Amino acid sequence: MFSKILIANRGEIALRILRACRELGIKTVAVHSTADEDAMHVRLADEAVCIGPPASRDSYLNVAAILSAATITGAEAIHPGYGFLSENADFAETVEAHGLTFIGPTAEHIRMMGDKITAKTTMQMLGVPLVPGSDGELTSLEEAREVADKVGYPVLIKAAAGGGGRGMKVAQTADDLEDAWKMARAEARAAFGNDAVYLEKYMDRPRHIELQILGDNYGNVVHFGERDCSLQRRHQKLLEEAGSPALTAEQRDAIGQTATQALSKMGYRNAGTLEFLYQDGQFCFIEMNTRLQVEHPVTEMVCDVDLVREQIRLAAGEQLGYTQKDISFSGHAIECRINAEDPDNFTPCPGTVAVYHPPGGLGVRVDSALYTGYRVPPFYDSMIAKLIVHAPTREQAIARMQRALDEFVVEGIKTVIPLHRRILEDPEFQKGDYTIHWLEQFTAKPH
Repeated sequence: MFSKILIANRGEIALRILRACRELGIKTVAVHSTADEDAMHVRLADEAVCIGPPASRDSYLNVAAILSAATITGAEAIHPGYGFLSENADFAETVEAHGLTFIGPTAEHIRMMGDKITAKTTMQMLGVPLVPGSDGELTSLEEAREVADKVGYPVLIKAAAGGGGRGMKVAQTADDLEDAWKMARAEARAAFGNDAVYLEKYMDRPRHIELQILGDNYGNVVHFGERDCSLQRRHQKLLEEAGSPALTAEQRDAIGQTATQALSKMGYRNAGTLEFLYQDGQFCFIEMNTRLQVEHPVTEMVCDVDLVREQIRLAAGEQLGYTQKDISFSGHAIECRINAEDPDNFTPCPGTVAVYHPPGGLGVRVDSALYTGYRVPPFYDSMIAKLIVHAPTREQAIARMQRALDEFVVEGIKTVIPLHRRILEDPEFQKGDYTIHWLEQFTAKPH
């Protein structure tokens, strides 16, 4: 086991990793920008190193500074968390080249799954079902028209690189295709420096279902069930559930077996998440995240497993030590992402937290690095906390989340807590009757 780990991230995920390290008896190194000098993970780490000014490109994306910090502090491994460098294959490769351990998958698998066209081709070869569409990158508008005519409108033009909803445009009819093609390529070029795009059939009422997996260095792969991440705005998740109210245990087992068999054949190691669109009883693979997910706590709550601890164990060369039959699912969990945003128009609202009082009680968990007096900087993602609840049934979990949201006090800045209250009160949500398009329609309604 490692004696010291450098945490190449910030905010609640840095604190989350730090806590797992503490429980394993591992010393921690926090890196931080000048804007994060007073951050909680910096205060609690055994050592802290400033790696640059506030801009991410000069600090949390500064590979040379991070590696220097690891070297001077004697860290043996680097945990990237999520975001920033977590899915950067070159970074993973460089970490290993410097004699350190990258706590995550191999650079080869990060690179393979980072290109969505390669990821889809690989998964198709391994027997994982796909959304109907082009076999690979589209080389021309004419080819896009041919594929669209074959799969039927509406269709979705998607960037091969990147994510977060950028480089994605819908063509409802053949008349819309040229504009969607041009806009998707231009947006992809601007965002990722790569204008390669492909085409998929646009599913009109799917759910976003993802499957959490872990693999060790010895070919063993297991899954920890599904998360329903359908409540999104602009392709950004806001609320997640485990398990999905749309799936049965038999459907979970079937897609889980398909996924674990595929990843075992790949020799995949450490944590990963396969993302699917699910409609009319059919799963269609869309992409894989080769890292820890923001919403991993809902899986932890229903499976009683510390996924970060498992990541560290596996990176240290340990075997899983259990099989699929050893993993059980208990109750229901819901996570609400608490963003420092206006709840009506989602404008970011950085500033000083005048009062911070997190909720508590049975089955309530808050992952956050906030404290009273903390200044939320304007330079990074607006998520400031994750509120997670667990209960024996979905109905009880909803009631517990409503109670916890009512207890949650964050004053001095605006947050999306009022929006979450509205969502939890909605009859359609309470019935579990929603798709990936539901939230944007819901937020467009007057209230």
